[in-house]
Amino acid sequence: MADRLCLQGILYVLYDDIAWQLLPLELGFGSGQTCWRRLDRWQQAGVFGQLHCILNAAGELDWSRACVDSSHIRVKKRGRRDRSVTGRRPENGQQTPPDLSRASV
Repeated sequence: MADRLCLQGILYVLYDDIAWQLLPLELGFGSGQTCWRRLDRWQQAGVFGQLHCILNAAGELDWSRACVDSSHIRVKKRGRRDRSVTGRRPENGQQTPPDLSRASV
C-alpha cells in the first residue's frame, strides 16, 4: 500500500472520528489495520515530530486551532498520605486527617 493512500486513510479515520475497523475498503486506502500500523510505525520513527517542526518553522501551522488532549496522562487521585490538607507534615503524635472525599454517603 502506498504511503500517500495510508496517510489519506489515517486522515479519514481521524477526521470522521470512526473506529479503525470501520474504514471502508471501497475508498482504496487499505484496511484500517494497515493504516493504523503505518501510523504507529511513523509515530515511532518520529515522522510527525519532524513534520511539526518543519511546518512550524515555515509558519504553516495555525496554533489558534490547536487542541491539547491529556487523556493519556494519569491523574493522581490523592496526594501524599503523610501530609495534611494544609500541606504540612503532621507533628509527632498527630494523625493525618481522614480522607473525607472517599467517605461513603
